[in-house]
Amino acid sequence: MKFRDDRGWQKYHNLKDLALSLNLEASEVLEIFQWKSNNYELSEVEHRHLEDELADTLIYAFYMCDKLGVNPYEIIQNKLNVNKSRNWNFDD
Repeated sequence: MKFRDDRGWQKYHNLKDLALSLNLEASEVLEIFQWKSNNYELSEVEHRHLEDELADTLIYAFYMCDKLGVNPYEIIQNKLNVNKSRNWNFDD
């Protein structure tokens, strides 16, 4: 958050704009795989690009957690606990 705050960007970080930015960065992750087969192996350059785009996506997700006042690791664990109680049917 210090990086953001040092630049005065926090004033632009409302939940709507953070959600938009998160989605845009996630789209950039998807773009890396566009038109490639399911078993395509990423080049070193593509791998590094993917790391950068994942980092951008995570940054916006963490900014949203900060704005909401929630612990990202706690809400992840809560969701995993919910998923454990679900019945997944893969036979369809």
